[in-house]
Amino acid sequence: MEADITSQAVGLASSADFSLLNLFIRADIIVKSVIVILIACSIFSWAIIIEKIKLFKKINISSEEFEEKFWRSKSAETFYNSIPSSVDDPMAILFRESMQGVLKSKSRSNLTDRVSGTMEAGIEKQMSKIEKGFVYLATIGSTAPFIGLFGTVWGIMNSFQSIAISRNTSLAIVAPGIAEALFATALGLLAAIPAVVAYNKFNNDSKKYSSKLENFSKRFLSII
Repeated sequence: MEADITSQAVGLASSADFSLLNLFIRADIIVKSVIVILIACSIFSWAIIIEKIKLFKKINISSEEFEEKFWRSKSAETFYNSIPSSVDDPMAILFRESMQGVLKSKSRSNLTDRVSGTMEAGIEKQMSKIEKGFVYLATIGSTAPFIGLFGTVWGIMNSFQSIAISRNTSLAIVAPGIAEALFATALGLLAAIPAVVAYNKFNNDSKKYSSKLENFSKRFLSII
């Protein structure tokens, strides 16, 4: 009798389809909701990651080119007049806004202090644009594992309920529910790990670029 039960359980377990799609289909509405949320979080975080990789690559190249052209120019005013209005490099925008303040200023008293204040506000404005989306990466990185854990706990509760109802502790009864539960945990980690790694990298890149803008600001103020 025990041999028959064991062979039946092994047969059911081996015939069960544990593909990701079937794990999702077999899950109840709560676990399905958790899985959908985690997949959406993962897609959203990767969209931000790809966008920020392109952004930092672009502004690092454009800012280096801008600085090179700026220090080779004859004068700041001449260079300002040559900058196109459609420029989108943060450093170029910072310089253009600062020069507008210099050229519009009627009084030369305390000019350096006023331009310094303008540049500080400009740096903060540009960095807020660059760092847009960082909070989402941090949020996904910190909450996704807990969302996955919730799905895991719920799935294991369902497994225990199945055991209680069937009064059978065979692997064929327990395995599907546990597999669904662990699938939610895996998705939580899959969403969180890239988000945390990307957030740390982009945060470091942001600090480096902010220092680059501040250094340019100081050097620009020294020639006014």
